[in-house]
Amino acid sequence: MTIGVVGAGQLGAMLALAGYPLGFDFLFLDRSARTPAGRFAPVLTGEFSDQALLRRLAEQCEVISFDWENISVEALRTATRSTRARIAPPLKALAAAQDRLAEKRTFERLGIGTTRFAAVDSLAALRRAMRHIGTPGVLKTRRFGYDGKGQRVLRSPADAEPAWTELGAAPLIYEEFVPFDYEVSIIGARSRRGEIAVYPLNRNYHADGILRLTVAPWPAPRLQRVAARSLRRVLEAFHYVGVLAIEFFVRDARLIANEMAPRVHNSGHWTIEGAATSQFENHVRAIAGMPLGSTRALGHAAMINLIGEMPPRQALLAEAGLHLHDYGKEPRPGRKLGHCTIVEPTAQARHNRSKALLRRLYPHLGIKP
Repeated sequence: MTIGVVGAGQLGAMLALAGYPLGFDFLFLDRSARTPAGRFAPVLTGEFSDQALLRRLAEQCEVISFDWENISVEALRTATRSTRARIAPPLKALAAAQDRLAEKRTFERLGIGTTRFAAVDSLAALRRAMRHIGTPGVLKTRRFGYDGKGQRVLRSPADAEPAWTELGAAPLIYEEFVPFDYEVSIIGARSRRGEIAVYPLNRNYHADGILRLTVAPWPAPRLQRVAARSLRRVLEAFHYVGVLAIEFFVRDARLIANEMAPRVHNSGHWTIEGAATSQFENHVRAIAGMPLGSTRALGHAAMINLIGEMPPRQALLAEAGLHLHDYGKEPRPGRKLGHCTIVEPTAQARHNRSKALLRRLYPHLGIKP
């Protein structure tokens, strides 16, 4: 079986690396062949909305997936309509995740606690939303925002007009600002037969809007149960196939759903070395119609993103038990170039190792696991 993937970034590369031992081939579509996944599989090069390329992908693959959300749902639907290729995860889930308003309405419909929100299509609508929801609040573009991009915090009515001037060219959503205690995420997979497997809860640490550190399992049994229940509701509502992640704020021991990702997720990279079956292998298993693998943690894992520039490899690899993943990308400020993972027998050992690594890699950020 050949699996097609729209997007050939690091997530696609790790999908291919997980799928090859199971006997699968891969074909990618991306704007360039000089991508992380391009080191491991052929890449059709062109725009993601190119109907001819999408059709070629569909004609050569039994199933098509994607490694990021910002692709045209309609282009993918049209290009595959007269082919035998399946699309997984389902396009309905992709469409909901692409639009923050649709995403929030999905959470609301399924009884999953989320922030108060309002659609904004004019300066007057923004001012109404601010009066109704209050300040501070966050004005966000409904589409194409990630890693803190496309959003502004509004602290008083005077902030409305400048924020509208900056972001108002796109459809927007205004959300209640949540002074959360910390952030977690839950990741799970649903197979074509409806089997569901859920990973342990992740605790996530950000700086400058970018994920820097994930630790798992996070020892919060009640939060794990609530998060897993929410994840199952979304998986079943969409008749989902593949891996799905939901990010939550935690405030006063209560979960508040922030967003979902219909794909393998950065906060799940620890599963490559830290779980019986990685999120990447389970995504491949799910979309290919195979049984899901165990999501059991093999220890206490910490995953650190390598941002902007790669540290010297020799120094990292000199760390006992450290697993390095270099994505092969050109350095650029704020860019995810790789990650490293450690797995320890106890939570305290994990804490000590991750604290020391963070102090070396990001001394100026002051991240405290």
